[in-house]
Amino acid sequence: MLKYTLQRILYMIFVFFVITFMCFVLVRMLPPPRLPPEDPHTEILELRREALGYNEPYLVQFWLFVKNLFTKFDWGLSEKLYFGRGVWEVFVEKLPATMVVNLYSILWTIPVGIALGIWAALKKNTWVDYTISTLTMVVISVPSFVYAFVIQYLLCFKLRLFPFVMKPGTDWLSWEMFKSIVPPILSLSFGVIAGFTRTTRAELTEVLTSEFMLLARTKGLTKTQATVRHALRNCFVVIVPGIFGEFIGILGGSLIIEKIFAIPGVGALTLNAINGRDYNIFMLSTCFYTAIGLAAGLVVDISYGFIDPRIRMGSKK
Repeated sequence: MLKYTLQRILYMIFVFFVITFMCFVLVRMLPPPRLPPEDPHTEILELRREALGYNEPYLVQFWLFVKNLFTKFDWGLSEKLYFGRGVWEVFVEKLPATMVVNLYSILWTIPVGIALGIWAALKKNTWVDYTISTLTMVVISVPSFVYAFVIQYLLCFKLRLFPFVMKPGTDWLSWEMFKSIVPPILSLSFGVIAGFTRTTRAELTEVLTSEFMLLARTKGLTKTQATVRHALRNCFVVIVPGIFGEFIGILGGSLIIEKIFAIPGVGALTLNAINGRDYNIFMLSTCFYTAIGLAAGLVVDISYGFIDPRIRMGSKK
């Protein structure tokens, strides 16, 4: 297990650098944004561009970028959106909004999704199962931003239950703040609920028809006892790693949902950086999302071995 984990970490680092280098070169191929001549930060940014080798080959530029990152943890300065401010400072300011919205979403979507999946599996081939399965496929097929527009129209415009966008400058623990983030939470929730419902229903249905469940029933266990003690424990081997992956993804957020509801998080920051050609912010966001995706995959794979000791990741037999 340790050998497999180290191999996966090394592979993850390699993939991370490959993706970062590709994005770095593509960004540097575009002309940098113009600096306002009257601003006092312009001279500093021009000197930084020269020090970072903007006129040098891409490999030299990437080496300087990596060197500054590992020796000084220097992501550079914003050249457009937050002119002259440190990119890392801006990013840290935006991260809490993304984490809060996604944390609220996950805390209620995972239990609901698992509960619906269990209900559908226990009611297999009944109208309950058919209804839940059909709704699950429909929800998975529709992008989350479509739900965002529907929620804005119905709950925010027609019924006026919630504000259209997130209210800035409000205490995170206040009722007004929670009320303003309910629409984005709902928009992010439908897909997660449908995903866990489908996974739980498929795994539990397979376990309930297995031979060891028949053996448990013949030993005198009731259907409820056999389901709780044996079926759920076995199907959670697949479900729990998905939960770990969802919690790792809390940091990632949703670019489109954050933009629609004006959430001041890292998703909206990334889109604004792309539109505004603020390449230092874009590089930090790219590295961040790449690291989150790779870390989530690593945690999911490793968690299988901890949840079920019979699984030996990386074993030849």
